[in-house]
This record gives sequence, structure tokens and C-alpha cells, in this order.
Amino acid sequence: MTVDLDACGLLRALARNTGEDGSSTLGLLAAQIRNWNAVLNLAQEHRVLPLLVYRLAEAEASIPSDVLQLLRAESNRNAFHCLANASELIAICEAFDKASIPLLPFKGVALAASVYASLISRSAGDLDFLVFYRDLRSATLALQARGYELKTPARQDGSPAVENYYEFHFERPADGMVVELRWRLELTQPRFRRDLGMAWLWPRRGTIRVAGKDVPDLNPKDKLLVLCMHGCKHQWSRLIWICDVAQLIEKEPQLDWEDVAREAKRRGLWRALALGVLLARQVCGSRVPEPTLRSFESDPAAYQLSKHFSTSLLDAPGQIPPGRLPYNFRLLDSGDRLRLVLSGDLLRPNDRDLAAVRLPPGLRPLYYLVRPLRMLFDKSAR
Repeated sequence: MTVDLDACGLLRALARNTGEDGSSTLGLLAAQIRNWNAVLNLAQEHRVLPLLVYRLAEAEASIPSDVLQLLRAESNRNAFHCLANASELIAICEAFDKASIPLLPFKGVALAASVYASLISRSAGDLDFLVFYRDLRSATLALQARGYELKTPARQDGSPAVENYYEFHFERPADGMVVELRWRLELTQPRFRRDLGMAWLWPRRGTIRVAGKDVPDLNPKDKLLVLCMHGCKHQWSRLIWICDVAQLIEKEPQLDWEDVAREAKRRGLWRALALGVLLARQVCGSRVPEPTLRSFESDPAAYQLSKHFSTSLLDAPGQIPPGRLPYNFRLLDSGDRLRLVLSGDLLRPNDRDLAAVRLPPGLRPLYYLVRPLRMLFDKSAR
């Protein structure tokens, strides 16, 4: 796929846009764009089109009238979606509170309200919530009472039908609203065995004001760790995920970095934190205390991965990092690496191994030899 260099340059400037100098640079680059379709497509792919609209307006950039019309239309569409999501988020929180079901919003409009300049300057997605596993059935019933249909296979008792699956997907036919209900967060699905969910986050929660109403929210320290987990899990394949980390760092200048690092180590998320913060620094120019930055840069795996993702972000998003060790394995700390090796999960054949080599049923045990060979020579296995 051919990548438009001017579009990439504009989006990189968008990510680094801070203060008057940033706005001036963004305005100058916008004036040089010849293919605005490439810019719009790339911004849409990386979920930063609303942010682009917002910052181009700030920079008072010179934009062709037809492009300006498209940008305004997208801005209006996103604003409507954000406000609809905010209204539904408030309604769901109130319904769950009435039913005495603890519920914790994360990502989406809750994130936009807490770290962005305005609720509508971040792309609106689905509504994401965390619940306790013990409340899964009652939470499902509460959403169904609001017209949602569960699209994820579930057993009669309301538990997930798929092993090692930690998310229920709901859709409401009446208006297309989508809700993702999770009871556990993952770093390296499905092999990250730490139970990171409501038991970790709920006791430490804060509140955030969304469209005039207070709703539960992650505290800044946990929010940073969750954002870094999410970006790592998806190989930092979208610019918006790096911008999220950068926006949070800018919004919380008094963040206790030593406390964040201690919590990350306690939860097996130190390298994920280091990678996310290094990307925010390299791509967005985030200001991070020098001792913290040196600590993250001194970790070879985190530093090499950050250089890979920051370089390939726009021209090859999601590209598997080079190296003999699997990417997911490189994210883990030494203790979790040992647990993974001893569990046998790392070498357990998966669907891709079975598809790579067709063996008759009597020779199925040989797939345990196929797996390590694929890990050595096939990048998709890493």
C-alpha cells in the first residue's frame, strides 16, 4: 500500500501539536497538502479525525472549501455520536446504581471527558464498562432491559461459553448502540494470567463529570496503566491510543511517577507502562521527568519496541516487531515469563499452527513441534 508522506507528516504534527509553535507548524503543513483524501482516510483509520478537525480550527489552517465542508460534516457526526454515547453512559450508570451493580466506565466518552479539551474532540466509539464477574448475569439482564441483545455465546447460567474470554458484546437494534462489558483486562490475550479487573480498580476509583453528571472513573494512575495495557495488546496500531497516553500525561502534571512505576511492577505491567510512555514521548513529545524517562529508556525491550512502533505507526500499523522472542513474551516481566513457560501456554498449538501444517489425526501430537518452529521462522507466530 502506498503511503502519502504529506498525510503522515500532518498527522505526526497533529500528535505533537502543543502551544503556538505546534499550531503554526500544523497550519504550514496543512497549506502544503495536495491530497486531502489521503489525510482524511489516514486520520479516520487512526481514529484522530475529530482531533484533526479541532486542532486545524485552532491553528486557523487554510483548507479547501470542499475539504472544510467534509471536516465539518464529520465533526457534526462525531459530536452527535459522542453526545448520544454520553447520554446512554449516564443512563446505564443510573440503571446499574439503582440495581446495586457496581459499574466502571473506561475508554470512550469517559476518557474524552477526563483528559481531552472537550468531550467531542476524541472519536466516539463503543461504550466500555467493567463489572465484577459475580454480577455478570445481573448486568446482562440490566442491559437487556434497556433493549440490548447479547451477541457473545453464553451458557444458561449467564457465564461465557468460550474459555478464556472476558468480554460480552451487546448491540441495541433500535439505534445501533454498542456496549462492551468486561470483567477482566488483558495484556497478552489469552496468556496474561493476572486477574486485573474490578477487584483491582473499583476500590481506587474516582469520579468524572460527563455531560453534567458525575459517573465513576478510573483514577489517573490506573487509567495510565489501563491505556498502556490496551495499546500494547493491540500493538499500538492506531495513533489515537498514543495520543490518549500523551493527553493523560499532559492533563496530570502532578502524577506521582514513582507510585505509578511501583504499581506497574506490582501488577506485571512495568514494561507495558514503559513502552506506552516512551511512545508518548517519541510521537507526541510528552514531558516526562528525566529520572522516569531514563529508567524506561534503560530497558532494552521497551526501548526497541518503542522505536519500532513509532517508526512503523503510520506506514505499517500493527506490524509485528522483529526479534526471535514473541512480542507478547517480551512485554512480560521475568516472573510472568517464568509462569508462562512453566504453564506450557507458550508452546501450546493454536489454530494458526493447525492451519500452517495439515496432519492426520494420529499425528496431532507433532503440532507441539510445529509450534516452536513457527515461532523461530514465521513472524505471525510471534
